[in-house]
Amino acid sequence: MTAPIPRDIPDLPAIPGMPALLPSPVPATAVVAPVRRPLAAAYRLLVALATAAAVTIDLVLGSPTRVLSYFTIQSSILLALVLTVSAKRAWSARRPLPAALTGATLLYVLISGSVYHLLLADAASPFSLTGGATAPTGWQALTNHVLHTAVPIAAVVDWLFLTAPGRFHLRQAATWLFFPLAYLAFSFTRGELILPGTPARYLYPFLDVDLHGYKTILGNALLLGLSFYALAVLLVALDHARPNPIRHRAHHRAKTGFRLQPPVG
Repeated sequence: MTAPIPRDIPDLPAIPGMPALLPSPVPATAVVAPVRRPLAAAYRLLVALATAAAVTIDLVLGSPTRVLSYFTIQSSILLALVLTVSAKRAWSARRPLPAALTGATLLYVLISGSVYHLLLADAASPFSLTGGATAPTGWQALTNHVLHTAVPIAAVVDWLFLTAPGRFHLRQAATWLFFPLAYLAFSFTRGELILPGTPARYLYPFLDVDLHGYKTILGNALLLGLSFYALAVLLVALDHARPNPIRHRAHHRAKTGFRLQPPVG
């Protein structure tokens, strides 16, 4: 027969020199079940393949050096790479890519689409490329619409319906403009290295120093830069205002075996 356990056991005194353990709460949003997202992976891979195909057709039909110099082509290649990696992570239930990268990629393809439709394809614009020998035809016209219309729309759909909100931050908006600024410097350097009078010395009419001079071009670049920053700020604001399209699905598809990771995006 064992001795009865006393009801009141005195607390043991603290051991000198032993620091007390501080509570380390884990936010509920950080504890989520590892969920594979095959639908998101398939969509992103499809968009990446379509983008890569359009870029490849342009490279085959034109001069690769010239084609790769376009802002649209560079941003499209970046989008294809980012979507491919994002598709792999969604398929294997891994944490999403950093929002600073995905937000920048989204901004760049939106810049390509908006500049094309508002400045280059608009007959009322002073920089219009509609009509004449400069207008693309055939396969080039098809890839033009894919890269300037379909791809930006597909990127917005992925952002709105397949990613968690609230991941963009206002401090990222300014850093996203480093690439457009670097492209401006690239355009000027490329123009200086090509002989005057060479066709397509400057790829975009609003950056054509031969026609407008550096003073006007820098003014155009400033206005465009302010517009791009406003677009970036708008993306951040919308990202925090929109509802979460995947929270409900993630809860219903959750499996046992929790692990720590950020919200799926």
